Amino acid sequence: MLDKKDLGGIVKSTGLVFGDIGTSPIYTLTVIFLITAATPSNVMGVLSLIVWTLVILVTIEYSWLAMNLGKKGEGGTIVLKELLVPLIKSSKKVMIVTILSYIGISFLVGDGIITPAISILSAVEGIRIIPGLQFIEQETLMLIAGIIAVGLFSFQNKGTEKIAWIFGPLMVLWFLAIATSGIISIIYTPSVLKAINPYYAIDFLLHNGWAGFFVLSEVILCATGGEALYADMGHLGREPILKAWRLVFVALLLAYLGQGAFLIRNPDSRNILYEMIFQQAHFLYVPFLVLSIVATVIASQAMISGMFSIAYQAIMTRIAPLLKIDYTSDVIRSQIYISVVNWLLLIAVLFAIFEFRESSRLAAAYGLTVTGTMVITGIMMTFIYYFKKEVVKTVISMCVTYVAMIFLISNTYKLSHGGYWSLFIAVLCFSMIMIYTTGQKRLYQALIPVPLKDFLERYDLTYASVTKINGTALFFAKEVSSIPQYIVHTMFDNGIIYMDNILVTITIHDNPFGVESSFKEKIANGLKVFKINMGYMEVINLGQILKTAGINEKTIFYGVEDIVTDNPAWKVFSIMKKVSPSFVQFHKLSEDRVHGVVTRVEM
Repeated sequence: MLDKKDLGGIVKSTGLVFGDIGTSPIYTLTVIFLITAATPSNVMGVLSLIVWTLVILVTIEYSWLAMNLGKKGEGGTIVLKELLVPLIKSSKKVMIVTILSYIGISFLVGDGIITPAISILSAVEGIRIIPGLQFIEQETLMLIAGIIAVGLFSFQNKGTEKIAWIFGPLMVLWFLAIATSGIISIIYTPSVLKAINPYYAIDFLLHNGWAGFFVLSEVILCATGGEALYADMGHLGREPILKAWRLVFVALLLAYLGQGAFLIRNPDSRNILYEMIFQQAHFLYVPFLVLSIVATVIASQAMISGMFSIAYQAIMTRIAPLLKIDYTSDVIRSQIYISVVNWLLLIAVLFAIFEFRESSRLAAAYGLTVTGTMVITGIMMTFIYYFKKEVVKTVISMCVTYVAMIFLISNTYKLSHGGYWSLFIAVLCFSMIMIYTTGQKRLYQALIPVPLKDFLERYDLTYASVTKINGTALFFAKEVSSIPQYIVHTMFDNGIIYMDNILVTITIHDNPFGVESSFKEKIANGLKVFKINMGYMEVINLGQILKTAGINEKTIFYGVEDIVTDNPAWKVFSIMKKVSPSFVQFHKLSEDRVHGVVTRVEM
C-alpha cells in the first residue's frame, strides 16, 4: 500500500520528470506513419517496436541499470564520470572518459533545445481538429507556439516554487486522459494487445529492410525524455521516480496501443491522438487540447530547469565559465535562474519553431543527440559494472548499449532532414567546453603560481618591515600550495599588506552534496587559511559562510587576467573570460570592498 508520503513523491515525480516522455504520444505515431504505410501489419510492427524501445532504453537502461549507479542519491552524466574515473588507473583512459562525459553533456543541450519547440508546436497543431479551424494557417499556429514559448521563458526569473505543486496533479490528469482514451480504443480493436509480443517488431524489421531500419529513427521519439529518470534522481529520490515510472509506463503503453487500434480502423488519419479524442468525445476535445498544451508547457519547464542544473554543474566542476546566477527561492537554494542560458534557449527554441515550421519536420530532426546520450550512458555504465565485477549487469548493459547504437546509426538518416541542427548545437557546446577547460590549464601555467615555501619567505620579510593596514584582507586561491601571481603583486610589488590576511580556498569534491568550512593552522604571522569543501551540486552562500566563520573583511582582492594572444581559440577563451562575471561577482560578495588586480598574460 502507498502511504501519503509515497503518493506525494509519485505525483511530484510525474510533474517534474515525465513531462517530455509523457507528451511524446502527441506526435510519435503521427510522424512515423507520415513515412510508413498504415497497414495493419505495419501498425502492429511499429507498436511492438515502441513497446520494446520503452522496455529496453527506458526501463532497463535508465530505471534499472543507471539508477543503481547514483552517488549520494544524485544521477546524470557527470555522476557516471565521477564513478568511473576512480576505477581507472590509466591517465589516458581518464582523459577519454572525461571527453565522453563532455560529449554526453553537449548532447543533452542539443536535445534540450528541440524539446520545447516540438512539444508546444505539436500540441498547438491540435487546434486544426476543432470544427471551423481546420484551415487555420500554419504561420498562425507557429505564432501561437512562439507566444507560449516567450511567455514560458519570460516567467523563469520569477521562479516556479509557488506553482510547481500543481505540475504533478496536472500531469497525472494528462496520463489518466491518454490512458483512458487508449483503453476505449483498444476495446474496439483488442488484437493490438498482441503487439506486446516482440515477434511483431522483429518481423517488421525483417520484412521492411532499410526502410524499416530507418523507421527506428522515428520510433526513438517515444523514449525522448527517458534520460530524465536518471538525471533528476537527486532532486526527487530514486524510489518515487521508479514508482511513478511503473504507472507512467502503463499509461504510455495504453496510449500507444490505443492510437494503434484507432489507426487500424482509420488508416487515413493524419493527427492520430487528436482525431481519436475528437471521435471518442468531441464535446471534451477543447478541454483535452488545453490540457495537452499545459502538459507540453510543463514538459518544457522541466527541460529549462534541467538546463539550469546542467549549467550550474558545469560551472561548479569548472568546465564552463562563471555565469550570473539568481536564486528564485528563499527556501530552496537549488531553485536557480541563469539569464544567459534562459535567453539563449529561447532564441534557439524560436529559431527551431520558425525554421522547421511543423512538428513533423521538427520530429525529422529530433533524436540524433538523444540516442547519442543513450549510447554514452550505456558505454560508461558497462565499464562501471565491468570494473565492479558485476557480470550479469555488465552483459545486459553491453546489450542495451548495442541497441542504443543501432538507434543512433538509424538516426544518421536525419542529418539531411535537420538533424544537423541539434548536432551543431552539441558540437558548439562541446567546443566551448574544450576551449574553456584547455584555456584554464594554459592560463594557470602561464601565470606561474609561486610555491608556498618561496612565498612565505618573502611574506615574512615584507610583513615584518612594512607598515600594515588595519583590518582584514581576503584573497582567493585555488590551492594553498601554489600562490596566485595577483597576491604576489598586491603584497610584494605594491606593498599592500593588512594586519590580518586570509587565504580562502574552495575545493569542489567528487560527491554531489556536502559543505564543510574551517580555518586551518596559522601559516605565518598575520596569515591564515580558510578552507571550504563543497559538493559540485551544492549552491552555497559564500558571504554567509564567511560571516558565520567570524570573518569581517575590510577588503577583498581577486585576480583579473588581461589575456594577449593571436591564437583564435585563445581569443574565444579571452572573450569568455571577459563577458563572464568575476569570482566575487558570481558569489555576490560586497562590491564596495572588492579590488581586482590585473595581471597581463600572453597565451
